Amino acid sequence: MSKISIIVPCYNEQEALPLFYKEAVRVLNDMKVSYEIILVNDGSKDQTLDVMKQLASSDDNVAYLSLSRNFGKEAAMYAGFCNAVGDYIAVMDADLQDPPSLLPEMLDIIQEQGYDSVATRRVNRKGEPPIRSWFARKFYQLINKISDADIVDGARDFRLMTRAMVDAIVEMGECNRFSKGIFGWIGFKTYWMPYENVERVAGETKWSFWKLFKYAIDGIINFSSVPLSLSSWCGMGMTLCSFLVLIGIIVRRLVWGDSVAGWASTVCVIVFIGGLQLFFLGIIGQYLAKMYLETKHRPHYIVSESNRKDAIKIK
Repeated sequence: MSKISIIVPCYNEQEALPLFYKEAVRVLNDMKVSYEIILVNDGSKDQTLDVMKQLASSDDNVAYLSLSRNFGKEAAMYAGFCNAVGDYIAVMDADLQDPPSLLPEMLDIIQEQGYDSVATRRVNRKGEPPIRSWFARKFYQLINKISDADIVDGARDFRLMTRAMVDAIVEMGECNRFSKGIFGWIGFKTYWMPYENVERVAGETKWSFWKLFKYAIDGIINFSSVPLSLSSWCGMGMTLCSFLVLIGIIVRRLVWGDSVAGWASTVCVIVFIGGLQLFFLGIIGQYLAKMYLETKHRPHYIVSESNRKDAIKIK
């Protein structure tokens, strides 16, 4: 019998977690498959860990990993991937925005149609602020144009994958992780399943606009060198423009004997060029910072507590 591993990264989900567990177990039991639910506590500040312990004590199919601090959702997912033992592995959020009811159809698609992964995408963004939806759509358009990552608009982390695909993800040992990009970069045959957006059942979202913006910047830097190329081409263009303007000033002085007046415009040009230089130095700095973090070879996560004796607690 095939076994399914469900990875659930959690940060302050004490209210939603029991509701998720009840629904997920109901669906998995109806599927008549062997399963495990891996709950990853990503440094929660509420009673999420206590809820995990209660669920694990009452159900042998539930395992929990409590990280030593908040490492972020990417690290929590990676911890789950490293500890999953199932033939098929799914990543789901605890807020039930990733409906467990889709799992049977996802498994059928993989087994019957030969796909390595079934990924979900929202067909609408009902309940989301319009400005946030607009930026999200533009991000997906931009990253697909400038990188090798294959990410469709509305893509969620919620997906069901084969063992082979997850093994490939685990081998991608980079410290600065952007899973949506990694899923697309490694290839494999993926089926995109559309579904209607679902509201959270409890709690509040942990993703503010600023956090999403930084996450998008990380994704672009991790999977594209276009910003570096842009800074180079812009620098060459500004140099050419400056050279042409210099020739114009010299000709004007020699032909008409007119000195160029206007200190205000000169200051504006200097400030503009200086701003561009600092902006592109910032881009280069971001890439250097990523390289610096990678060279340290620090672990992606550290597990401080788990009910599994054979858990991979640091990697």
